Amino acid sequence: MSDKRVKEISSSQSEDLETINRISSGDVNAFGILQNKYKRVVASLIRKMIKDEDDIDDLVQETFIKAYNALDKYKSEYTFSAWIYRIASNSCIDFLRKKRLNVVSIDKPISVSSDDDDNLYIEIEDYSNRPDVELLNRERYSALQKAIDSLPEKYKLIIKLRHEEELDYNEISKRLEMPLGTVKAHLFRARKLLLDELKQVKFLFSE
Repeated sequence: MSDKRVKEISSSQSEDLETINRISSGDVNAFGILQNKYKRVVASLIRKMIKDEDDIDDLVQETFIKAYNALDKYKSEYTFSAWIYRIASNSCIDFLRKKRLNVVSIDKPISVSSDDDDNLYIEIEDYSNRPDVELLNRERYSALQKAIDSLPEKYKLIIKLRHEEELDYNEISKRLEMPLGTVKAHLFRARKLLLDELKQVKFLFSE
């Protein structure tokens, strides 16, 4: 690696650490700097593993949500780019694994798991009809619906259109007469709020 490239990486890492320190100090809006810097390369990485563009957009959003929520676990001896690429890669692997299972819509009994952190991919495992499992599933369903109902109306609607009606981004844009970029921004915010709510009842969603 050339000296010039080493300096570029070092400078980029210094900028990232400065931004992370701002976030840790309470400037949550500074996370947008990291999103803008790495969104394109994260999407490029995910696109090598996932073909559907809506799934790619979802996984890009999920990657940054996970990164934001796990920022206190980031260790500065690693570059931020390597750290977020690993989160993106693991999210893709987890997504592909779940695609091979019995994936259902957001209004069904659920199990939430991930190698990195909580996520919003939802699946049913093939349990027997034991009363304790049925009770747990009902509690999960109730907790999820309560979390969705707690969202502001505009976010609640967009979550339901995406995950219950399974509309793609363009269909949601047309249904709501909303710019595509706004749809993606609202989904990102809605998922983060929903994840924050579900973390409060994490014992219901652990394996």
